[in-house]
Amino acid sequence: MRGLVYHGPAHTSWDTVPDPVIEDDTDAIVRVDATTVCGSDLHIRRGDLPDVKPGTVLGHEAVGEVVEVGRGVNTRRPGHQVIVSSVSACGHCPLCRDAQYGQCRGGGGWLLGNLINGTQAEFVRVPFADHSTHRRPPYLSLDDAVLLAELLPTAYEVGVRNGHVGPGDTVVVVGAGPVGLAAVMISRLYSPRRIVAVDLSPSRLAAAARMGADSAELPGAMVADMSEGAGADVVIEAAGDPESFLLATRVVRAGGRIANVGMHGNPATLHLEDLWRKNLTISTGQVDTSSTPWLLDLLAYGRLAVFPLVTHRLALEDMEHAYEVFARGPETGALKVVLHRELPEPPR
Repeated sequence: MRGLVYHGPAHTSWDTVPDPVIEDDTDAIVRVDATTVCGSDLHIRRGDLPDVKPGTVLGHEAVGEVVEVGRGVNTRRPGHQVIVSSVSACGHCPLCRDAQYGQCRGGGGWLLGNLINGTQAEFVRVPFADHSTHRRPPYLSLDDAVLLAELLPTAYEVGVRNGHVGPGDTVVVVGAGPVGLAAVMISRLYSPRRIVAVDLSPSRLAAAARMGADSAELPGAMVADMSEGAGADVVIEAAGDPESFLLATRVVRAGGRIANVGMHGNPATLHLEDLWRKNLTISTGQVDTSSTPWLLDLLAYGRLAVFPLVTHRLALEDMEHAYEVFARGPETGALKVVLHRELPEPPR
């Protein structure tokens, strides 16, 4: 098969690699019908995650068809259409029983495209298939379904839920990339008083305004606005940059919450000399994807419309080009780039 192989910092290529095989009884082999590029994939390509070894097929988000299962798989069969979770869960360890699948101590956690070969390929081996895949309903498009593999659960679990967004809150989302925009969309379900999106890119600020932000501003304007008032009840940091984290600490009100979502490739300074008196709650998190069934229901009942997040559709073999388009998102207008085994027909 073909897959995108990591060869070391700044070096990936679309190569011929061995087909995946069942290695454990709980494995499934899934034919990848759609996959995507994530911000953490860019971190890996830059060399920010040294645990990822050269020779690894990248990617951890996919939708596809089960083609083979191990003897220990009970709920999946060849022919099932599934969403492949970005997180693999053994389902039996104490943390999995507490739905903290990202912290699995039974051999799971973030495996795909990190510690084992991932989804940016024609086929993928999925460990713990019973607990790490979800059936894709026939009415759910590939583009919408692939967002449930990681993007939407991350925005909800690590951003909105960890930040305890509630009615009447002022919510600031720092970083209007795909996760930040998803956080804007999901935050609206909780009736906040105001949602402010902050970014340096005019195109992404425009996208935030289209997707539900009450205002979309450059950082300077937002800081001035918040400093004149009480500050934000919740700040969702979705950029993964030391300066964006510093910005979050400056605009949150006393007693407020900062939910850090962004993956930081560089150290971020926590100025406790200024913050110790503010009674802040700061949360971080590895997504668990425990919320995927709930989010799937929101899509099914029309409570969440996420199709504007997918801006580019490419063929699977265009993976290297997809990385470049996604990496230059503020210039290309790319939010989520979805790669298809078979590209859908363009609308007439």
